[in-house]
Amino acid sequence: MLLDPETENDIASELCKLVGRAILPVGQLDRPGDTGRGFGTAFFFTELVTAADGRQLAREYLLTADAITRAPYGEFGLRPSVTEPAGAADAILLADFAAQWAHFPEVGFAAMLARGLHEHAADEGWQWRTQPVTDELAAPADVIAGIGTVPGSAFVLALGVADDGSRPLEAVIERVVRDGDDIRLGTALPDGHVGAPVFGAEVIAGGDLAVHCLGLVLPAEGGGHRIATFDRIRAALGAVSPGA
Repeated sequence: MLLDPETENDIASELCKLVGRAILPVGQLDRPGDTGRGFGTAFFFTELVTAADGRQLAREYLLTADAITRAPYGEFGLRPSVTEPAGAADAILLADFAAQWAHFPEVGFAAMLARGLHEHAADEGWQWRTQPVTDELAAPADVIAGIGTVPGSAFVLALGVADDGSRPLEAVIERVVRDGDDIRLGTALPDGHVGAPVFGAEVIAGGDLAVHCLGLVLPAEGGGHRIATFDRIRAALGAVSPGA
């Protein structure tokens, strides 16, 4: 649905508070020390899965666009707010970057189990302090199906690329629309936004607004971006790891 500008600004501000620490800047490198050959955003997602014994377990992933996971090396930037103690580390460099991910090119995204990132932090003497996109916040299939051909409000929470090379947190208000079987953003986004989570809103019973994470930004095409939506993301993840 299309919201008025004041409501859009309020939602964008609240999203920064709610899940600002879910996202990490990603840089692709040909070798350590490079200035980078491409930038994107990744974010933590916690999925609830049902174990064989019926227990509900949480499984945490880092998600991003598959297109930014193919370099020989990758680097995750760490803002001071995502580590405990604050500022305990400023980056994580990973060799053989593509092999660290499960790739789903048919949907356009890649996923990394977060366990290794937590183990790395423990080995270095710090802990993660994040705000993952939860299973509850991620849009269910009926919300995705309800997106129509009339443009609605969308919110992209990303780490852009400033002129000095820094990666500031940016909440960009966009328009989302259905294009056949796909969901799209209508305009091209700045550098660093590929892989970032996209949020939308709907009116629920009682007239309240509900905000959902619709999916993540795919590389630009035709002046806009397709979204890898959470109905497809969940289906792909379930096919390779249906239970715990």
